[in-house]
Parts: sequence; structure tokens; C-alpha cells
Amino acid sequence: MSEEIRRPKIGIGVMIQNEKGEVLMGLRQGSHGEGEWSYPGGHLDFGETMEQTARREVREETGLDVGKIELISVADEMRYINSDGKHYVNVGFKAEYIGGELQLMEPTKCKEWRWFSFDNLPDKLLQGTELNVKNYRTGKIYQPPEL
Repeated sequence: MSEEIRRPKIGIGVMIQNEKGEVLMGLRQGSHGEGEWSYPGGHLDFGETMEQTARREVREETGLDVGKIELISVADEMRYINSDGKHYVNVGFKAEYIGGELQLMEPTKCKEWRWFSFDNLPDKLLQGTELNVKNYRTGKIYQPPEL
């Protein structure tokens, strides 16, 4: 019997800031990281650029539109390998909020959206989001994960 070849998935997370400088986070449910807060985001689809994924996921999950997007982080999300076999390469972007009304578009995946001061983020963050925050705060695009 052959072993299944397992490969990491590419996840995109988007740090959206409002006019007050607050960042948007959602409380996850129904998938890995349940009960943890994360930026809007999702999987990179085949044939799609990372920027296209960022814009699509923000719109699909929140109803918001974003303008300028810039790369802030690349992170190995490995916390969930032992618990549910998932390994992600998480690419973090910072995006400018330009419009739309915040909505809970996928209530089976996200319990709520909330704006947080960047200096007062929730304690329980999805690992990819946690690493993106750490990289953004330190000005480093990539730091090896603590295993």
C-alpha cells in the first residue's frame, strides 16, 4: 500500500486596518483553529495570484473591499500538524480598507468579526495570524517557527 504524499497548503491572511488603525479579526469555528482569532483569509486557489486570493477571501468572508495590498509576512504554520495533520505556509498581507459594510458572510466558519487595537489583540490567535503579527511588529518578513 502506498503512503499518501502530504504537502503543505498555502494560506493567505489579510490584516485590514480601519480609519482608527484597528485591525479586523474573526473568531474561528468549524475548522482547525476553532476558538482562535484570525485575520480574514483562506486558501490560494490554483491559477490565482496571492493578491487575487487576498481580495477574494476578504470579500467572501467580510463583505469588505480593500485597496492597496502589501506583503508583510511569510510563516510556517505548524502548530496543527499533530492535532489534525495540517501544515500551512501562511502568507500575510496588509490591506487598506476602502469600502463595504462588515458582514458575517460565512457563519459556519466564523462566529464573529471584531475590530481590535493593534496594541490590544486577543490572546488566542491562530498560529499563522500570530506569526504574521510577530513578523509585522519586528519588521521581519520571515522568522523560523518555534517547534
